[in-house]
Amino acid sequence: MPLSKRVIFIACLLAASLIGSNTYADSDHKLFDNIVKNHVIDGVVDYPAIAEDSTFNQYLEQLANPPATQSRDEQLAFWINGYNALAIHGILDGLSPSTFFGRIGYFKNAKYAIGGRSITLNDLERKIIIPYNEPRIHFAINCASASCPKLVSYAYSAQQLDQQLDTVTRNFINDSTRNRFDRQNKVAHLSKIFDWFKKDFEQHSGSVQKYVAQFVNDPKLAKELNSEQYRIKFLKYDWSLNGKPL
Repeated sequence: MPLSKRVIFIACLLAASLIGSNTYADSDHKLFDNIVKNHVIDGVVDYPAIAEDSTFNQYLEQLANPPATQSRDEQLAFWINGYNALAIHGILDGLSPSTFFGRIGYFKNAKYAIGGRSITLNDLERKIIIPYNEPRIHFAINCASASCPKLVSYAYSAQQLDQQLDTVTRNFINDSTRNRFDRQNKVAHLSKIFDWFKKDFEQHSGSVQKYVAQFVNDPKLAKELNSEQYRIKFLKYDWSLNGKPL
């Protein structure tokens, strides 16, 4: 092959490889990253502002057709960001998890286009995200409610996913509005999330207490929890909206 043709051939291969690497982790989550940076402050979501932001619908359109080839972390970042975006979408559509029947409609009846399929939030969480066997996802996905883990003001990315998941898990567990520890009476008042998904935490660490112990900031408390000296009581969940209503 002549040198000039060889150069062109190699250039085409390089271009193809660059196009193929343009995954959600690299670029497409930038839309959602800008949306939450502009409209979410310390977990408080400005739903009216997102409703007026045209880039939100652009992001939803992107979610419907993900790239065909992704690494595990790229996939997981895609599904987490997708869940959080669709949870917002449900609120903008007039749904609400604030009541029992509202939660049925919000989580189990409404279907959304994501990843080339039509799926509910409940199935997205339980059939797609949880099977990745990463318990920290429970502190990354947000269900638009006050007791949920805070919606962060950035999109998740494959390159930073492990650090991001560690940060949100530690922040949630050490947030006294979501988990409290009675040192004197050895009682851990934990979020209902630890009850609903107990199996995930037990499979990872042997028990809920031992899982929590890995992330508490107080080393003495961590030691006590790790030795399972505490009784666990689960807190009532607050399903009120986590932001400014429409």
